[in-house]
Amino acid sequence: MAKSDDKKTGALIVELEEAEPEDKVLCWLESSLTRVYPNSPVGEQRSLGLLTARNRNISFQACLRNESLQSLNVECSVEGAADLGVRVRRVGYVPMRNKTGKTPLTELEGWQYVPGLVPDPLFPEQEAPVGPYANQSFWITLSIPEHATPEIKNLTIRFSIQAKAHNRGKAAAELKASVDVRSLVIEPRKDFPVTHWWRPEDIYEYYHVEPWSDEWYALAKPYLENMLVHGSDVFFVPAIYPRREYIVRPAQLLRVTETSPNQFEFDFAEVKRFIDFAKECGFESFEWPHFWIYWGVEHPMRVYHWVDGKAVEFWPLDEDGFGARYMSFLRQFIPELKKFLIEEDILDKSYFHISDEPSGTEAFERYTKARRILKELAPWMKVMDALSELQYGETGIVDYPIPVVDKAQAYVDAGIPHWVYYCCVPRGEWLNRFLDTPLTKIRMSGWLFYKMDARGFLHWGYNYWHKAEQEALVDPFTDATSDNAPWFPSGDPFVVYPGTDGPIDSIRWEVFAESLEDYAMLQTIGIKRDDPLLSEIKTYADFPKTEKWITKALGKALARNTPDGNAH
Repeated sequence: MAKSDDKKTGALIVELEEAEPEDKVLCWLESSLTRVYPNSPVGEQRSLGLLTARNRNISFQACLRNESLQSLNVECSVEGAADLGVRVRRVGYVPMRNKTGKTPLTELEGWQYVPGLVPDPLFPEQEAPVGPYANQSFWITLSIPEHATPEIKNLTIRFSIQAKAHNRGKAAAELKASVDVRSLVIEPRKDFPVTHWWRPEDIYEYYHVEPWSDEWYALAKPYLENMLVHGSDVFFVPAIYPRREYIVRPAQLLRVTETSPNQFEFDFAEVKRFIDFAKECGFESFEWPHFWIYWGVEHPMRVYHWVDGKAVEFWPLDEDGFGARYMSFLRQFIPELKKFLIEEDILDKSYFHISDEPSGTEAFERYTKARRILKELAPWMKVMDALSELQYGETGIVDYPIPVVDKAQAYVDAGIPHWVYYCCVPRGEWLNRFLDTPLTKIRMSGWLFYKMDARGFLHWGYNYWHKAEQEALVDPFTDATSDNAPWFPSGDPFVVYPGTDGPIDSIRWEVFAESLEDYAMLQTIGIKRDDPLLSEIKTYADFPKTEKWITKALGKALARNTPDGNAH
C-alpha cells in the first residue's frame, strides 16, 4: 500500500490494497477541543504533542476519512507508554435538529452541520464502520498516574482498515503522539463541591427493573462511579420524590405511613441502604431534596405512600405549602431526618434545599417565610438553592446562594460567597454545555470557576432521559432535548447515555471533567485569582475561548511548578 502526505491538508494518505486507484483513506490527529463531524474538513496533524501534570486525565482524537465508494471497517489501537492508562472509544453521532437559539454563530461549534449529526456519545468500542466519503474519530483518553515518570512519552496510534465488501481493500496506518509528563502531581480538588442531579427512576425505567431492587443497585453502581470519576462529588439522595409530575413508580426511598390524621411514621431503611451504597462507591457528601416545589415556593414537595402496591400522594399538587397538614408533616419529619443523619455520621456532610429557582417579589416573600419555618424547626440546617436575584444573598436568608452564571457577577461585585449553575440558560456568549457549545468554552469551566471564586457548581441534568415533566422516556440517542425543544437546548438534560450495563460518556462530559482537573491543577500550584495568568478572564461571558489560549495557559501554569511541587 502507498502512503503519503495530503498536500492540501497535511493528513496521511493511505491507499487501499486491491481496490480502485482512487480509493484512499486520510488519517490525522485532533485535540479534544474540536468536534469532528461526519463531513468536517480533513485535519492537518499527523503527529500531536501533549503536555500534562501527573494524576489527571487528558484526551485527544484519532480521525480518518473514507475517500472511497465502499464502506470500511476500521479498528483503532494505541501502543507505547506502558505506565499510562490508555482507553480508546468510538465517537458516535446523534441528531441535532436545531441550533441553540439566541446565540450568534460565532458562539456555536458546528453550526455549518446543524441541523444534522453531531459527535457526542463515546461508545466503548475500538472498531467502527465508516461509510463512503465520511469521517470517523476515536476518542483516546490517557490516565496519567501520580507515579508516572516525568519525561516525554511516545505513543503510536494504529488504524487497521478493511473493506466490508468482497474482502477487498485492506490498509494500515500509523500516527504518532508524544506526551510531555511534568513533575507536578495534582492534588484532589478541595473546597469546591460539584453536584449533578441524577434520576434513579430513569435507570429503572430504561432498563426495566424494579426500583431499589438488587438488579437496580447493580445497574446504578457504574453511574455513581462515573459521577465521581468526572469530578461530581456531592450525591443527590431521593428521600422524597423531587419532581412535580406524577409518575407511577416515583423515586422515593423514604417509606411514610399516616397512622392517624396528620400523624406520620417514617421508615429510613431503604434510605440507609442507599447511603451505605453511595459510601461504598466513594461518596462522602450528600444532597437532600427540596421541601417546597420549584418555581414559586407555593406548594409542598410530593410525598407518596403505597396502597395495594400503588404509589399514592399524601396531598394534591396544589396543596398549600404552608397549610396545617404540611406543617404537621415537616414538624414530624425533620427531627427524624436529623436523627438519621447523626446516626449515619453525615449531618455535617449534607446539603439541604428550600425550593428551586424562585423568582419575583411573591416568591421571595414565600421563600423568606419558608426559611423562617426551617430556622424554627431546624436551626442546624444550612440551605442552598438555585436562585439568582441578589436580594437572596444580600439578606442572607440562604446560606449558599447559587445564581445562574449570567447573574453571578452581581454576587461577585457584592462580595457574597456563592455557588454557580447553568441549565437551559444562559445562551449566547455565556458559559454552558450544550451539544453545540464550543468545546473550548466547556474546557474553560474550571478556569472560570477558579478565577471567579465560585464556591461550588450545580447542574440539574446528569441522566434526565424522560420527556419533560411526563411519564414517558425519550430515546436519548435521537432526542437530546427531552422532547422539549427549544426550551431545553440539545444536551441540556443529560451528559451520559444509557449503555448496556452502565453509562456511555459524552464528549461534553469528558471535557467538563478535564476542566475540573484544570481547577485542581491551579489549586495545587497555588495560583492566585488575581494572577496575570488569569487576567483575560473577566466574566462568565468575557473570557478566552480558543484552544491556543488554553494550551498556552496550561504550559505557563506547569512551568511555574518546581520539582518539589511548589509554585515560583
